[in-house]
Amino acid sequence: MDNNISVLVVFGYAHKQKVIELKVNKEDTVAQIIEASGISGYFTDFDFSAPKVGIFNRSVKLDDTCRDGDRIEVYRPLIADPKAARLKRAQKAIDEGRADKVTGGRVNAMRKTED
Repeated sequence: MDNNISVLVVFGYAHKQKVIELKVNKEDTVAQIIEASGISGYFTDFDFSAPKVGIFNRSVKLDDTCRDGDRIEVYRPLIADPKAARLKRAQKAIDEGRADKVTGGRVNAMRKTED
């Protein structure tokens, strides 16, 4: 029985992405596979020593193993908290009069002209 599996390792920025396909031992951990892929050589400004990772958009640990055909995704840290960004956009819409202060929904243009 063959102990090798095929996996993809993916990482990228908006302007540069890399997908590396490789055959590894099915007992190798995610961390070992990332190391073996050599992807850190393409992105020297990113620290690959302990990144957040996932397999097909599902978070996994670096010591997990993979199955044949898995895609290991290395995630960059968020530059902004998604909840804080949404709250900021909502407050801006309220300040500009594009959203109702009570319901948070869109302001009805017809009702506004009747006032």
